[in-house]
Amino acid sequence: MREMSTSSNLGFPKAQETTLVHHLLFRPSFPGEMRLSIRLAYLFLYNLLQFCGHTWIFANMTARFLTFGGDALADTFYAVGVVMSLCQLLSVLELFHIADGIEKARLLPRFVQVMTRNFLLFMVIVSQEEIQSKPVVCAQFYLWNILDLLRYPHVLLCLMGTDSFGMLWARYTLSIPIYIVSVITEGITIHQSLPYFESLGTYSFQLSLPVSAGIYFPILLKAYLPLLAVGACATVWHSLRARELRLDKWNKKIKRK
Repeated sequence: MREMSTSSNLGFPKAQETTLVHHLLFRPSFPGEMRLSIRLAYLFLYNLLQFCGHTWIFANMTARFLTFGGDALADTFYAVGVVMSLCQLLSVLELFHIADGIEKARLLPRFVQVMTRNFLLFMVIVSQEEIQSKPVVCAQFYLWNILDLLRYPHVLLCLMGTDSFGMLWARYTLSIPIYIVSVITEGITIHQSLPYFESLGTYSFQLSLPVSAGIYFPILLKAYLPLLAVGACATVWHSLRARELRLDKWNKKIKRK
C-alpha cells in the first residue's frame, strides 16, 4: 500500500492509479482470472454452438416447408434429426454447468427440460421409425427450436454484457406459453407412439431372475405422462417467478440510471 501511495511519483496518472488499486485489491489472482476467462470463453462457445445449430435446424425446416409445403412434414426428422440429436445431447452439459457453478440457474427446472427432451427424442422418436414421419414431430422440433432461439441469444448477450430489454422480455415471457404448448405436443407424441410400442414390443422384455416379471414399456409411457405434467407445472411456476425477478431487477437498474 505504501508503494501504491507513491505511484504518482512513478509516473502513473491518477485514473490509472485508481484502476490499478482496484485491480490489486478487488480482482482475484492471475490463476483465478485465467480460470474465469477460460470458463467464460467456454460458455460463450457452447451457447454460440447451440445457437448456430438450432438456427440451422429452424432455417432448414422453414425453407423445406416453404418449398414443398405439407409434404415436407413427413421427412422432417430425416432432414434435421442428426443435428437435433446432437444439440439435445450437448444440452446435458448444461446440468454440469449449473452443478459446477459455471452457470447461475436452478438445477431442477433445467434437469426436467433436458431429460424430458432427451427421453422423448431417443426413447420414443428415434426408436420408432413409424412415428418419425408424423406431423407432430415437425411441430415438436419447431417448438423446441423456438424456445432455444429465445434462450441462447439472451445468454450470449448477457455474457457479452450487452443484454437488452427486448431479449429479456422475450426470453422470460414468450417462452412460457410456448413451453406449455411444447409439453402438450410431447404428450401427443407419446400417445401416438403407444400403438407402435404395443405391436412391436420395443423395450418390453421378461425378467426371470430373481423373480419372474415382465416390463411392458407402453405402461411405463402411460405412467410417464402424469410425471411429465407435474414436471411441466413446476417448470412453469419457476419460469413465472424467474420472470418477475428478472423484470424487477431490470426496472431497478433503469431507475438507478
